[in-house]
Amino acid sequence: MIPLSMADVGQQQIIRRIGGNPEVRKHLETLGFNVGGEVCIVSTLGGNLIVKVKESRVAVSEELARKIMV
Repeated sequence: MIPLSMADVGQQQIIRRIGGNPEVRKHLETLGFNVGGEVCIVSTLGGNLIVKVKESRVAVSEELARKIMV
């Protein structure tokens, strides 16, 4: 398992675990990040990630990406 922030761009990943406090986990859940779901990094921009999750593109900070384990 590695943090999403360290995953390869363009490679499909499966979310294994979401860390952080309950508030952070709930925020990520509302964005579509759920354990067992697929996620793909589209690009990186200034340390932030553009991620494809559930047919949507979402921008997440590197800090949040480190809480998503794939």
